[in-house]
Amino acid sequence: MDDPVWGPVHQDIAGLLADHPADVPAVVDHLTKLQDMLVRLPPLERSCPLADFNGLYLTITTSVLNGLYDDRFADPVFLARLDVEFAARYFDALRYWTESSPVTPRAWSCLFRRMRGPDARPLPSAAAGVNAHINYDLPFALVTTFDSLESEPVDGSEQHHDYLEINQIFAERIPELRRGYLDNWQLMIDMLNGDIDDWYQGELVEYTRNVAWRNAQKIWRCRHDPEARECERERLDDNAAALGRLLLSPLGAFLQ
Repeated sequence: MDDPVWGPVHQDIAGLLADHPADVPAVVDHLTKLQDMLVRLPPLERSCPLADFNGLYLTITTSVLNGLYDDRFADPVFLARLDVEFAARYFDALRYWTESSPVTPRAWSCLFRRMRGPDARPLPSAAAGVNAHINYDLPFALVTTFDSLESEPVDGSEQHHDYLEINQIFAERIPELRRGYLDNWQLMIDMLNGDIDDWYQGELVEYTRNVAWRNAQKIWRCRHDPEARECERERLDDNAAALGRLLLSPLGAFLQ
């Protein structure tokens, strides 16, 4: 009999994933509990590749929650619903993997396979998770959110403005997040580079999220056509999986 996917914390993770969080505070709670479980996952324990992404996701989502409390967004109902729908796709991917389901997105599988080694460097691991979540999950989360709110993804709308405001949250948190993944020698190079690395990675996040918005608009136009929608899902899954494998390759580790 095969060992449980998540080893000694398998039942804890399966229990956590049994229900979807209903609001943003519950998403933060789920991510916090999941992080506590992932850092206990052998053999890598605190160097668990998925924990590297989950910790980043928790930090950004906590910042979004604080933004909701501080009235940072023009349409908080939209932003909160998007956050919940976005998280649901991540938790679904984890649940599929937990159940050894063949429908686990390929975009996520390339990272999940690294749970038991070979070890992956922290920054490429976090980047691979961001890649899967933004390039694959986010367009569909946007479509589901707009559909539920009986709205649509329109450039220049209040919802689009709030969506772009998340880029600013990333920009605010990227420096500390990125440096948390670096070794001492990399930190020295980072200091020599000044703000260049922070600027570049902020630009990359903004570009990637803009592409996700465009892909959501494309899916929105074919949302009532199951065949066309599935073609888009396959395309995005294939593209994100290819990039994820590159990020987790020796080249990805070198580029860290």
